[in-house]
Amino acid sequence: MTGKKADRQSSATGPEVICPGCGKRLRYSTDNPWRPFCSERCKTIDLGAWASEQYRIAGNDLESAPGDGEPG
Repeated sequence: MTGKKADRQSSATGPEVICPGCGKRLRYSTDNPWRPFCSERCKTIDLGAWASEQYRIAGNDLESAPGDGEPG
């Protein structure tokens, strides 16, 4: 099958997921360039939260290497 009908079917396949940004339900598909987010806006907001250190991965603090400018 080719054409618009096949395109619509391919975008409807894939598991249904919830956007981590806003909670909207959507299909996880290669047709969505922002997956797993629903939009560029949700993706950008999430990236900003990581950049401003609102999210952190648990673990031990890294010790600084000698000579990196930090007292040590």
